[in-house]
Amino acid sequence: MKLYEGNRDALDEIDPAAGVPRTIIEALGEELTEPHQTVASYGGTNAGSSMRHGHGGRKDEADTDADRFFRAVDRAVLEHHSRPTNLPLLLAALPEHHALFRQVSQNPFLLEEAIGFNPDTVPSEKLREEAWRIFEPRHRARLKDLGNDFANAKPRGLGLDDLQHIATAAVAGRISTLLIESDREIVGRMDAATGRLKLTDIEHPDVDDILDDLGEMVLRNGGKVVVVPSAQMPTSTGAAATCRF
Repeated sequence: MKLYEGNRDALDEIDPAAGVPRTIIEALGEELTEPHQTVASYGGTNAGSSMRHGHGGRKDEADTDADRFFRAVDRAVLEHHSRPTNLPLLLAALPEHHALFRQVSQNPFLLEEAIGFNPDTVPSEKLREEAWRIFEPRHRARLKDLGNDFANAKPRGLGLDDLQHIATAAVAGRISTLLIESDREIVGRMDAATGRLKLTDIEHPDVDDILDDLGEMVLRNGGKVVVVPSAQMPTSTGAAATCRF
């Protein structure tokens, strides 16, 4: 079992948290069915192999072990990764393992879509491309929903596009969601205590990106920050904030 985390531009393998089993032996240990005590992995490194057994064994024993292994992985990933991050989870495995994994999974973050090949058999860039092909429609839909939330909040005074107003609200902890335009930089400084902005020349020795400062402040106060392509930004100022109150 491997875990990856990424976005449209990159996909990196991450170390599973302590308590998340990487192999069937880590998951089942002495409870592993006796003929399979030398099992190395499920999925293997060969595209055509679905399981690898040290001494073979009956199919029902293999299925029982796979069931218990998948349950252990699902439980641990949910507890140590999905719940703490709230990130959607995408299954990548040989097709013959999908039905059983979904049957035993209790992870509400697991997407209906899946990747139907063993990730170990393809370059990491191919895995990223396939993952983003699945995620992109969801990402676009989410950005559209966030833009609509901002548009609905603005007439009620809860949608802000003026950078100074956003900064003041960010310091006060009012912002629930901040949209930041990707590849946009606004040179200046923000007073972390008051939220006061001061635009400066790019040559100034003590210069920051105001959008980065706003994002950091919103995150510090428990809000969400989403980077949005310029074509989908609902404002022209580089930022759009939806406030809690």
